[in-house]
Amino acid sequence: MTTVQTSEKTDEAPSAAQAKIVALVVAVSFFMQILDGTIVATSLPQMAASFGVQPVSMSIGITVYMLTMSAFIPLSGWLGDRFGARRIFLASIGVFTGASLFCGLSGSLTEFIVARAIQGAGSALMTPVGRIIVLKSAPKSELVNAIALITWPALTAPVIGPVLGGFITTYASWHWNFLINIPIGLLGMALVLRFVPEQREGNPGRLDVLGFILSGAGMTFVLAALELSVKREGSLLLVFAMLATGIVLSVMATRHFLKVENPLLDLSAFKVQTFAISTLSAGPVCRVAINATPFLLPLLFQLGFGLNSIAAGTYLLVYFLGNLGMKAVTTPLLARFGFRNVLCVNGLIAALCIIACGFFTPDTPLAVIYAILLAAGLSRSMEFTALNTLAFADIGPEQRTSASTLSSMLQQAAMLLGVAVAAALLNISTALRAAPDPALIDFRWAFLAVGLMGIVSSLPFFSLPADAGAEVSKHKRFQEK
Repeated sequence: MTTVQTSEKTDEAPSAAQAKIVALVVAVSFFMQILDGTIVATSLPQMAASFGVQPVSMSIGITVYMLTMSAFIPLSGWLGDRFGARRIFLASIGVFTGASLFCGLSGSLTEFIVARAIQGAGSALMTPVGRIIVLKSAPKSELVNAIALITWPALTAPVIGPVLGGFITTYASWHWNFLINIPIGLLGMALVLRFVPEQREGNPGRLDVLGFILSGAGMTFVLAALELSVKREGSLLLVFAMLATGIVLSVMATRHFLKVENPLLDLSAFKVQTFAISTLSAGPVCRVAINATPFLLPLLFQLGFGLNSIAAGTYLLVYFLGNLGMKAVTTPLLARFGFRNVLCVNGLIAALCIIACGFFTPDTPLAVIYAILLAAGLSRSMEFTALNTLAFADIGPEQRTSASTLSSMLQQAAMLLGVAVAAALLNISTALRAAPDPALIDFRWAFLAVGLMGIVSSLPFFSLPADAGAEVSKHKRFQEK
């Protein structure tokens, strides 16, 4: 999609301080969105009792949210160009917050499903449009810091969510797992109105309806298949049929985007090496490996160690501290060693930490477990920030909208695929032993396989030039030229 940037501030470059403020505002909304996605799972049994249905029926609330979100993500970039990124971002927060209110006030499963569907539509627009706002607000020299700020919600919310959700459900009621979004959403909207400048594009052209249908349906079928595989709902044949349908539709969408004059998504970003390796080849495999870890760890501590959810959450808090701890040194490390070296070495460290988690036993010294979890959190944070920043290091202004949408779509798929792969590995190992439930040995094989994926995904980054993305990282080799 070829557009001409006509931001209100075209005559002056945004300052570092302005970029940081905008990134913080976007991060607040991202945190609400991601926290909601992880917090709700803890209250499904109580919600089922309140609605008078079986607990298994409540999984549709998670599924419908994911499906509506995947269906509308491809539309986000065009809407941002057509009506203004600030306006669409503000609307997405408003829709998400209002739907959260109705989720909390739902009196039946039907009402809850409708509210979750609307919430998913708001969520679909929030991430890609919010990232577009940050990309247009931050000078290249400040892109690492800006991306780091909007990455921390994805690192911290999945760890905080289950613990907070369990606490709220135990000591208050499930309604507050949704109502907690109201003050956060209102704060986010107020901050957007106060600090985020309008960013309008030239005429983006007519909506590519066929491209929207093909890409939205393709992504929906692929993610639905992954979701069913994780929950082990439906037959294996159904999962494969949905996956095949999604792949076929995605291929058709790709061919369509390459042929039409004004496509919904401009695929030229994949011709940029740094974007392609971060989002399409090595990056997604790395994300799958790292995203499997927060899924496996709570199960390991509960099923393998026999701990309750609160005690397991204590271990995860150390992992969470590792995610936060890397923020202060991300920028200097990238400036000192560059993207190529950081992604290669840090990727190997992250993979080895994942493998080490598989050798935890109830007899492992607590200090050893904490040290490995802290290292795993540190390397996870570094890898995600580096991948997210490198992806946009060489993207031109005319490619940002589509690149942000494509990145959001592929990250969503990698997140679900990570959980699906981890669940499949556990199920296969357990089935080979003819055991009813996973044991420590099953987790060991799962962590080992996922860690090997991480090692393999780190190697392609050696193909990058030593100064790849150096204008953004401020790598010393670039500065010396």
